[in-house]
Formats: sequence, structure tokens, C-alpha cells
Amino acid sequence: MNKQPDTAFDNSTHKKVTRKVSVAVIGAGTAGQNAFRQAKKIKDDVLIINDGFWTTTCIAVGCMPSKLLIAAADRAYDTNHSSEFGIHATAQIDGKQVMERVRAERSHFASYIEEQVDSWSEDSKIAGRAYINKQGLIEVNDELIAADKIIVATGSSPFIPDGWADKLGDTLLTSDTVFELADLPKSMAVVGAGAIGLELAQAFTRLGVDVTLFNQIKRVAGLKDDDINNKAIDCLSRELTMHLGSNITDVGSKAVGSQENKDNADSAAAFIDYEDSAGKMQQWQGDYVLVATGRRNNIHELGVENLGVKLDEKNRPQQLDKKTGKIGDLDVYIVGDANANLPLLHVASDEGFSAGSMVCDNKKDAYIRPPATPFSIVFSSPQIVNVGMSLPDIEQDPTLEHVIGKVSFDNQGRSRVMGVNCGLLHIYGCKKTDRILGASMVGPDAEYIGHILAMAITNDLTIKDILDTPFYHPTILEGLRTALHDVQDLMEIPYQSLDTQKNNS
Repeated sequence: MNKQPDTAFDNSTHKKVTRKVSVAVIGAGTAGQNAFRQAKKIKDDVLIINDGFWTTTCIAVGCMPSKLLIAAADRAYDTNHSSEFGIHATAQIDGKQVMERVRAERSHFASYIEEQVDSWSEDSKIAGRAYINKQGLIEVNDELIAADKIIVATGSSPFIPDGWADKLGDTLLTSDTVFELADLPKSMAVVGAGAIGLELAQAFTRLGVDVTLFNQIKRVAGLKDDDINNKAIDCLSRELTMHLGSNITDVGSKAVGSQENKDNADSAAAFIDYEDSAGKMQQWQGDYVLVATGRRNNIHELGVENLGVKLDEKNRPQQLDKKTGKIGDLDVYIVGDANANLPLLHVASDEGFSAGSMVCDNKKDAYIRPPATPFSIVFSSPQIVNVGMSLPDIEQDPTLEHVIGKVSFDNQGRSRVMGVNCGLLHIYGCKKTDRILGASMVGPDAEYIGHILAMAITNDLTIKDILDTPFYHPTILEGLRTALHDVQDLMEIPYQSLDTQKNNS
């Protein structure tokens, strides 16, 4: 490091440096493990330090347990909502079994990561909380470590508004704790309508929990296209109770008595005081408040500023190379959720891989993965997808002349057959280049449509290139072809003057 002493002593504390390594990785999530594995291919003396579980956020508290909960919720929903097909049934939901399976399958996925970590040599990993001191040395447990290069991959934690933890006490849940519930509660408020909030609110609703969703603005899933946002609200509000545009003024918990003895306070109920979108004061009461107001990077107590790293007011590192996580001209790399760039698993994986490659002395041999095409999926029903440039970003660029191809899934053939016909897709096409700039959608099979569009953007395919590929009939993906044709028509590109399937999706 640039700030390490020439001697083998920490001059401020007179402690002897216990170890010198080429690379130290702090954090063993997706980004950290990828960085460690890649660096180990190039350097022999690579060390990884981790505080807490040695799996990943995705497996422990993120995408995998949430999808397990959603899978159960979808089974229940399909059972309870098949009468239009002439099938009548009522799901009997065993809340304890639902939550037990979530944890059991989570443990199954985690076991693969744990086996991999166990295979690493004991002298290459340390369990403990690291701190970087003023001399740029890493303090952990009883060790003082000097590293030529440091890769920070300390992940993120749920953001909880000031004072809420004390006021709500045991009635507070986050995405880190909700999967530890022994049983499904009777009622729950979810605060935040981003990806985490939407997915969990809908899943618990489908599992029979009385859920109320709060969000300060009248938007869901961070959607920036007004038409797609309005359609998403329309589709989701058919089963979700949502108070969008509400302002929470206070939260708390209060003792409640048992049915047998109202004066005997044996449990607590949560409450939320809020001003609704019409300006009227209201109060919600229930079992739990699940706070899903985003996550913040775990970096503020690490001491990265002692390495010369500058953080902004939200603890985001400045001078960040988004390809590699490198900070300016320092031998410091901040990757994954720790850099607060794009908190997505595939992004963290790529950043970790690239940072691990950057420790190679011969940069020609280092393989640096380019930044992935922006791509996000919310696994609600219908799903919500954003890919490529957002509509506001396109509109703010005076050099981009664009058109918007559209398709509604409300009456799309296969969507209607399946009874999932609620949705809207917008594709933003560039008139000058015949390329896709981006897209936003809410609808069935959105995850697959999003992958096709992300592949098209990444590989610089034209609208014609995509339309020259087959679209099988009848599939929901035919809706993508309809929107692409709409882009073509608006561009006035006469590539296909006759398409017998064009209006047949």
C-alpha cells in the first residue's frame, strides 16, 4: 500500500506486523469470493478476511430465500385462483412448514459455498472483523497485516430510519431477519416499494398474511417510465393493499392483552401513524413492520479513509472505476455492494472477478470484464424488468433521437390463455442506428424478455437482427416481436413489408 511503513512495525502502536501478503480481500460474499479465487490464480499469498457468515447475501438473506418464499406463495395463489379455469380448490397453508422449507433449502444452497470455503487452506482465511488503521495496516483479531493491494467486499446491510429500531423493538423485521420467522404472522406492514418490498409484500399476501404496503412516492420498483409505473400499480393493486404517496410520521409498538384477560399485556403490536396521499392522518396496526427501505454499504467503520479513499455523504467511494472497482491511483479496490454502485449479484460477481484479475503484474494477462448492460428484475407477479438506458436518461441526451415501441399484454394471446394478461412493454429504439437503447416492462415472462433484450443490447444487434430470429406461436414472447415491429414502424424502416405472423400474437 502507498501508506505502509518501510519497517515491520506499526509506529503508532509499536505492534509488530504479523503477516505480509500481496493481496488481502476483506469480505467473503459474492464479490469477495470471486476476487479471492481469481487472485489466487495469480498470486500465492492471498488472504481473505470475513466477519460473519461465509456464504453470500444472496443465499443467506437475499435472492434465494425470497424466491423460496415466492415459490410457496405462487403455489398457494394458483390453487386459490383457478376457478376461471373451472378448477375449484382452497389452499391449506401450513405457515411453519413454509418457513421451515425456506430455511432448509437455504441451508442446502449455502452448503455448496461452505464446502468451497472449507477447501481453502486455513492460513489463507481469517474469521474476524477487520479495521484498517492510520498506517494502512489491517488489524484483525490479534494480527497486524500488511498488504500490497486491498480488495474491499464488505457487502451491505438493511437501512433502518433513525429511531425505528428502538420504537418498534421486536416488531421490527428486515430482509435480514424476516426469514427467521417460525410461522407466518397474521398481519404485516411493508415499508418500501422497491424490489425487496414488492416481492415480500406480495409473497406474504399470497400466503394469507394481511399485508399493507407503504411508499413515500407514487412509484414502485424504481420505475422511471410513467406509463410502465402506472401499469405496474394497476396490476399489483388488484391483490396488494398499497398506500403510495403516504408520509409516515411515527412508528412504534404497544402492549396488547390476551383474549382471556385484556388487562394482561402479553405481546406487542406494531403501529404506523401516517398521512395518506389525500393528506388525511391515519394509523395502521398489526403484528410486524418489515422495513424495506433499501440497503447501505458496510464501509463506514472499516477505515478505508486511512488508505486515501474519499467517501461522499452516503459513504459511496469516490474515483471508482466501475469496471474493476479500483479507486483512483490507489492499490485499493472496492467491489460488490460495498461500492454502492449496482447492488446486483451478477454485477458483484463481475466486479469481484475483475478486481481479482487486476492484481496481475502484467495487465495484458488480466481479463477485465466490461460493465454489464444495466439489467434488473423484480420477481413480483407480474414481473418488472428494466434493461439498458432508462427513458429519462435517453430524453436528457440531445444526441439520441428515439421512438418507443409498445405492446400491451392485457389481450396478448398466450397471456390471456394462461390467465396472466396484465402488463405493458416499452422498447426504446434509436432512430439513427436501428439499435435498442433500453426497455422497461411489467408483465408475464418479463425475465425472459429482459434477457433477450439485454443480449441484443450487449451484442449490438439491430431491430432487424432480432426480428429475423424465430418467435414460436403461441408464446408470451411473441409480445416482444409485436413491440419490435412497433419500433420498426415508428422508424419507418421497411425491412419486412409482409409479415404473416405480425398481428397474430
